[in-house]
Amino acid sequence: MAHHDHKLYEGASLSEAAEAALTRAGEQWTPMRAAVFEALSGFDRPASAYDVAESVSRSEGRRIAANSIYRILDLFVVANLVRRVESANAYIVNTHPDCRHDCIFLVCDQCGHIVHVDDDQVTESVRAAAIHAGFLPERPVIEVRGRCSACRSAG
Repeated sequence: MAHHDHKLYEGASLSEAAEAALTRAGEQWTPMRAAVFEALSGFDRPASAYDVAESVSRSEGRRIAANSIYRILDLFVVANLVRRVESANAYIVNTHPDCRHDCIFLVCDQCGHIVHVDDDQVTESVRAAAIHAGFLPERPVIEVRGRCSACRSAG
């Protein structure tokens, strides 16, 4: 896949990279934003705002409304800290927040597993096609629906 090198972060370094990226974007890294990022980072699959709200509510010991989570997740998407899987209305952390690029999501219709792949050649072609049609692309979303290898081999 054609994509330039980028540093992948995990654990504490991922949170530090996210905080630095948000601060560079002119926003504050508040305790609630940190809690939302940490909760989303803890999921092994894309999570809905309701999943994140439940997780943060448990860790904070008080109910956190999904509306508050949506606002923070929207900010994180704009700041490149989080990616939104449109068809699943779910979010995943961006493990390389210093790198701006378009994502391609492979969504399994059977088990719901979602894989994120980078292929700048494909996404640049999509942007070029949009521009050629007179459209200014701001955030292309490419999702491929199908069955993952595990579901294909299971049956």
